[in-house]
Amino acid sequence: MMPAYMYPQAGGFGYDADMSHLVLIDGHHLMYRAYWAIPRTLKTKAGEQVNTVFGMASMLIHILKKEEPDHFLICFDAGEETFRHQENATYKAGRAETPDDFYAQIPRVLELVDTFKFPHVSYPKYEADDLLCTYAKAGEKEGMNVTIVTGDRDAFQLATEKIRVAIPHSGYLAAEYLGPKEIEAKYGIRPDQVPAYKGLVGDASDNLPGVTGIGPKTAAELLQKYQTLEGIYEHLPDIRESVRTKLDRDREQAFFCQHMALLIDDIPLTPTLKETTLVNLPATEILSFFSELNFSLLSRRFREFLLSPYARTIFQGADALSEEEQTTKSSSDQLTLF
Repeated sequence: MMPAYMYPQAGGFGYDADMSHLVLIDGHHLMYRAYWAIPRTLKTKAGEQVNTVFGMASMLIHILKKEEPDHFLICFDAGEETFRHQENATYKAGRAETPDDFYAQIPRVLELVDTFKFPHVSYPKYEADDLLCTYAKAGEKEGMNVTIVTGDRDAFQLATEKIRVAIPHSGYLAAEYLGPKEIEAKYGIRPDQVPAYKGLVGDASDNLPGVTGIGPKTAAELLQKYQTLEGIYEHLPDIRESVRTKLDRDREQAFFCQHMALLIDDIPLTPTLKETTLVNLPATEILSFFSELNFSLLSRRFREFLLSPYARTIFQGADALSEEEQTTKSSSDQLTLF
């Protein structure tokens, strides 16, 4: 099934095809999704495990092909303690350990990103989500259409008529797009109510408990009636006793979890929005990188993509690639996951 709206044919979403399109990528989420999507047995002829690199490259190509952005930025976690860890020592504690062979591939993923010449950013004190927030709001302010590619529900608080969240599925072949209407239909709350919602229900992935005993349905009902977490507590005497007792007991916890879920939007823009423009990406170098890692299938798909009018506007050397190169096949590459 095709998405309800797609850029640039996205009139129902509020996107204007004549406006610049900024695509923001949650780098860690895409890496993690790639790691689990592609068999860990995928290795180069030299024996190097490259399933994460392959999956990441494949999704990035699909994103370019589907979204046709003229501005692009990958936001990474710096891997250090952020201000949230400083405020809460148990923040994100309890998450399942990521296998070592995932981390071993990160340098190659970064090499992939640099080979594409994709702008990317990370800050030690902030999470990738905060960077997504800052750049999304800055892009909207500059009159851009913005697509945030992530699976993190914290980003739902950013959705507007010009900012949408795209959750990758099937290697981005079936991305799920969420704007304000879709978020309200799915969760019963507005985007601006997401931090308050998390204050009530918590977030197990971030080790934020919320109000013990308050589930999604009750949280949505409370926010529909009283609009904000502050409004809920101002009307505490009007709420039925079974719910009121829980809210009263975990009041401090609720507001703290709301605070932790609220994304930061004023990080200095380095790179600037202008510097996120996609131009003169090195097609030849990318093909050489794919060849080094024995990505024959990706090489064919990338060459085919380079024939498109959009790809010719952002990739240097696309016109020089021959039709014969576009259709070259390798009998040794049998991977057809994406």
